[in-house]
Amino acid sequence: MSRNIPIADNVTVIPALSPTEIKERKYKQIRVAAYCRVSTDHEEQQNSYQVQIAYYTDLINSNPEWTLAGIFADEGISGTQTKNRTQFNKMIRKCKQKKIDLVLCKSISRFARNTVDCLEYIRELKLLGIGVMFEKENINTMTMNSEFIISLYGSFAQAESESISKNVTWGVEKSFKEGKVKYSLDKMLGFRSGEDGKPIIVEEEAETVRYIYKLYLDGLSLKRIARRLREECIKKWNGTTDWTAVTVYGILKNEKYAGDAVLQKTYTVDCILHKQVKNNGEKDKYIVYDCHPAIIERDTYNRVQQELARRGSIRKRSDKTETEQGHYASKYALSDILICGECGTAYRRVTWTSHGHKLIVWRCISRLDHGSRYCKNSPSINEEKLQTAIVDALNRVYADGEKLMEEMKRNLMLVMTDKDIAKSEIDKMEMRLREIAKARKGLVSLITSGTVDEDSLDKDFEDLINEEKFLKQQISDRKTKSKLSDEKRYHLMSAFEELQKAKFQMTEYDDVTVRKVVECIRVLSKTEIQIIFKGGFEMNVEVDR
Repeated sequence: MSRNIPIADNVTVIPALSPTEIKERKYKQIRVAAYCRVSTDHEEQQNSYQVQIAYYTDLINSNPEWTLAGIFADEGISGTQTKNRTQFNKMIRKCKQKKIDLVLCKSISRFARNTVDCLEYIRELKLLGIGVMFEKENINTMTMNSEFIISLYGSFAQAESESISKNVTWGVEKSFKEGKVKYSLDKMLGFRSGEDGKPIIVEEEAETVRYIYKLYLDGLSLKRIARRLREECIKKWNGTTDWTAVTVYGILKNEKYAGDAVLQKTYTVDCILHKQVKNNGEKDKYIVYDCHPAIIERDTYNRVQQELARRGSIRKRSDKTETEQGHYASKYALSDILICGECGTAYRRVTWTSHGHKLIVWRCISRLDHGSRYCKNSPSINEEKLQTAIVDALNRVYADGEKLMEEMKRNLMLVMTDKDIAKSEIDKMEMRLREIAKARKGLVSLITSGTVDEDSLDKDFEDLINEEKFLKQQISDRKTKSKLSDEKRYHLMSAFEELQKAKFQMTEYDDVTVRKVVECIRVLSKTEIQIIFKGGFEMNVEVDR
């Protein structure tokens, strides 16, 4: 119960202690706790951890004025965030419960490497009448008149953490450059860690991965693939069958299935909060090729990446089922390849109903949305007759497939030649960029040495800058062209493989085959379409009325 006596509105007397109370306080031992921490759980640090506990136990017990209130020690825990330090938080709770009078700590950096946390806890303990003694800095927080020194030391400790973080980051990036891959395979379908830590293939799960890649190249959307996997009760890595489009997409994008590993996909932006973010180009990435066994052939993997990119570039249309750009394909192959011969707009599948009878037709989207304003004569095409015409055309091609295959081979050679030329040009331009950088550095050296006047080199700097901009644009254009060549090559190879397999007559229309072999279909009139195959071969086909 408080004995304080108010004598005015803003004045209260705190009565003096009696001789007995003074005597009790004089001989009452101070309850002292010690906090110690090591940052890692390596063996040599564990030894240091045990040494610190023994040291403080002896130090406190050997002082007749002190009594041991506890040794609080965290091992293998970073000091940059106090929320991760169980023993530290326990000590603070005991302080709030008035079970500790004084805290000993080797140094501020052991107490906290975050300046904000350091000051916050010291202020809180000081208000409770509890001091913290830092041996290394020779500071007792209860005797300080200002927080400046503690703030300064805390800043030094935080800077030390940042320095350590930079050193760690440098070491990690160095290992990346050397191609050292650290695998995490706990949640990855198809792989498990071997005795050496490297992936080994789990064949049963690998078959599921191959099946997913096949379904995607066959034209199924991510959501339809997930649905099929659920229907067939195929298990994920964790034994469940709750497949989603996101899960399927992750498997299709994962380069490890091709035997490669991309390093530094994420990076730490704050050594205090340990915040990691996705690397969207802010840091270098490193790709290590053929660093472990592959489940998917490289060409198949590349074709899937091209198909993902292609679907991502297709604008959203109303006839797509549950679509999101970049994730799903149209339900019907013709939605992507059937276009109006007059205006170039895509066709849409439409159901007509008359007197209880339904008829499926394909119509120009421009005609549907705007009437004859932009497209005057685009015809509607009966789906059944359109599909029959496509099947007839494919059978004619299969019957004389050698001609189309020769055309594909020729186009493949042209594509490869264009790619080689583009690569050679890019190499030359990048070499010139390095020469420009060297020349610019030389001009700067002349200016800083006082050899020449800065103004006299303005024209030289301007010429180098303009040439550099031009070359960078040219390199970008060549890379875009090279990427398009890759896409064309993958499409040609897919169609080539399909033709090699087709040794029979098609009896019915098949979306999967059409996706693989046909590049585009133009509707020329009510009775004629033009089919452009992926090898570049064109064929005009009649459609029955």
